[in-house]
Amino acid sequence: MIKRAFLIAAFALAACATTTPAPQTVPANLGLLKRELVVFYESGAYERAFAAVAEEASAWIAARAPLVERPAIVLDIDETALSNWPQMRANDFGYFTDGPCEALPRGPCGAVAWENSGRAEAIAPALALYHAARAAGVTVFFITGRHEAQREGTERNLREAGYTEFGSLTLRAPGPRQPTAEYKSAARAAIEAQGYTIIANLGDQPNDLEGGHAERTFLMPNPFYAVP
Repeated sequence: MIKRAFLIAAFALAACATTTPAPQTVPANLGLLKRELVVFYESGAYERAFAAVAEEASAWIAARAPLVERPAIVLDIDETALSNWPQMRANDFGYFTDGPCEALPRGPCGAVAWENSGRAEAIAPALALYHAARAAGVTVFFITGRHEAQREGTERNLREAGYTEFGSLTLRAPGPRQPTAEYKSAARAAIEAQGYTIIANLGDQPNDLEGGHAERTFLMPNPFYAVP
């Protein structure tokens, strides 16, 4: 009887264990997160966080550049060299590849139309870093996830925003999408093959920086979106 009672109790406990739902973690409220992002940007906290990383990178570049032959740095464009804040805000942090961008500050604002318009402004600490690097004799290269079809608008935007001289601008070629880290590391390897030493690589996404071919990497803050 004792053994039978023990088995009944064990089965009862097992049944309870399998039917009791595990506690769930509720994600943060998306609407509240969007408000936090607006405050983070408009309060100046975003630019201060960005400037802290840019200043660290600038100090490294100034110290390292005189010690190598043909020093170079690589900059990503979106949320590294240029800010897409007007587009992000108009779209309420959504993303639309196609469609017009004609009603700012209201949306919708299609990404391709926005990029072709060349209206993005330079992120001030990034532009300061660019000028400091150029003054130190460093060649600046841009490698972006934008596509080759956006070259004219992107080059014009860079120059009008203050990035007037650069070694080259690499954009994605037509065809199947190559993983970002693979695409960008290959582009950096091509720069090295020209005899440059990439002393710093700056981007706002981890996959901007993966794959080597740079002495140091610097991840710029971007709480607004993630690129796979």
